Amino acid sequence: MNVWIKRASYCALYAVLGWASSAAGDEDDEPTPSVEQPALTAEQQRAVGLAVAHPIAARAPERIEALGLVLEQTALIAAAGEVTAAAAQEHAASAELARLTQLAKDGAGASKKMLEAAQAEAAKASAAAQAARARWAFDWGPLASLKPQARRQLIQALVDGRSLLLRADMPGRHLLGALPVKALLEVDGIEVPGHILGPLRQLTELQSVGVLVEVRHPPAGLSSGARVPVTLLRDERTGLFLPRDALLYGEDGPYVYKQVAAKAPGGKTRYVPVKVKLIVPYGEGWLVQGVDDDDAIVVHGTGVLWSLEGVGSHPADDADED
Repeated sequence: MNVWIKRASYCALYAVLGWASSAAGDEDDEPTPSVEQPALTAEQQRAVGLAVAHPIAARAPERIEALGLVLEQTALIAAAGEVTAAAAQEHAASAELARLTQLAKDGAGASKKMLEAAQAEAAKASAAAQAARARWAFDWGPLASLKPQARRQLIQALVDGRSLLLRADMPGRHLLGALPVKALLEVDGIEVPGHILGPLRQLTELQSVGVLVEVRHPPAGLSSGARVPVTLLRDERTGLFLPRDALLYGEDGPYVYKQVAAKAPGGKTRYVPVKVKLIVPYGEGWLVQGVDDDDAIVVHGTGVLWSLEGVGSHPADDADED
């Protein structure tokens, strides 16, 4: 909201508060509420539509926003073929070396030169196979850890078009932490589920950590090179649900207003700011920590209380309220 609209709104609220105060009677003799603890009469609360509610215990998965890139499937198939070919060459060279070594031991005519050439060829094939496996593990680590049968099935699904692979990058992050359990792709406004295969080690131009995602039965038209928004979901987190209207953000971080039972002078109800910790977004609000499920939290009209404090507030810990 534009700052001038906010100021105009708060001026209107002040006018309403002034009307409610005059309607309740002359309060010139009453002390002004402290900056830390704004207070309103029951009539003022009704006039500005102030509402309180108890937080609700809930569970929700942690959501991480990511940027997805559909990968070129032929690159994976070529890398897998390179590993297979290198392994076959290594096996053949090793077998030839073993054959010539045995012939030399048996005195069957295998010359020293032939044996040295076979040793060199075996060493070369072994180095090539090791390099291919290293590139495979670095570029396609999650697939390298799959069992051979599962890997062959995945590659066949890619060839048949029944699956595609996507790299989901988390810009600004270099540490992954716990592996997400699920991915949701946003494709033209439709959520498409994805299966997390594991973390990727190679970096892209985004210079961020990424995970490899398999999308089974992808929508027609979604192909290599496409970039789509992705939401990565981690295990569920627990907290207390509060709507967005209940939350404010000050110099010390997010906070809410808690209604306290004690009455201020003039029969006004006091409201104290309480710091909270945001856990994960949930529906039209957030799961938070820092309040109890029996607290009366202001869920509508927080702007009124904020305006009574001037430019902001200095939230207190819940333990400092009593």
